[in-house]
Amino acid sequence: MPTDSLAEFELLVLLAAVRLGSDEAYTVSIAREIAERTGRSVRRANVYTTLQRLEAKGMVASRMGLPHPERGGRPPRLVRVEPRGLAAVRATTGAIHAMSGDLDDLLGQPS
Repeated sequence: MPTDSLAEFELLVLLAAVRLGSDEAYTVSIAREIAERTGRSVRRANVYTTLQRLEAKGMVASRMGLPHPERGGRPPRLVRVEPRGLAAVRATTGAIHAMSGDLDDLLGQPS
């Protein structure tokens, strides 16, 4: 089976979910993680929609967590990255590294 390729935002969502782990990864925390690490504005609705799409592709699975007091008692839908999602992350980041790895001088980035 060929490995799925990821769009940029799908990759960011999966990377954030991997970083946060299955006990902390949910829409709000993923949006926050992406915003903090990339400096870009992230809408929670976009994260939610992306997570739905990734779940339909079998790249993530979700479950209801315990309620957080600061969220008004509503439990978050926690996300776990599945093996198919990890394979897609590896394939996509590998392709990016293969294409950009020797372009540091041309891109003006230190080695």
